[in-house]
Amino acid sequence: MLEAFGHAGIVGKLGMVVGVGTVAMAAAYAIRPNEHRLALIRPLTLATIFAALFSFTVGVATVLQGISASGSAVDWRAVSAGTAESLGPLFGAFGSLTVVWILVAIGFRRH
Repeated sequence: MLEAFGHAGIVGKLGMVVGVGTVAMAAAYAIRPNEHRLALIRPLTLATIFAALFSFTVGVATVLQGISASGSAVDWRAVSAGTAESLGPLFGAFGSLTVVWILVAIGFRRH
């Protein structure tokens, strides 16, 4: 995970930090549930979704730019690797959102 963070560009790092921040807020809500924390989790969830979609879109655009710059011969292994890398932020964000809403459910139970 830390290696992936080190190799990621600024867009990828932004997406990861937003997801981790949302998990941290959900953990705080699970420990001490109150309406203020719950009210913050909802927009943070949206920010995580939008950051993931932004990172994915930038990755796909980069792959398409690489295809157009390659000329006539397209290295499909590189295209598939780039596409797989652009899917990474989506998996990470939606995985973190799964953890977030499980923590929110725990907070609801405690509240």
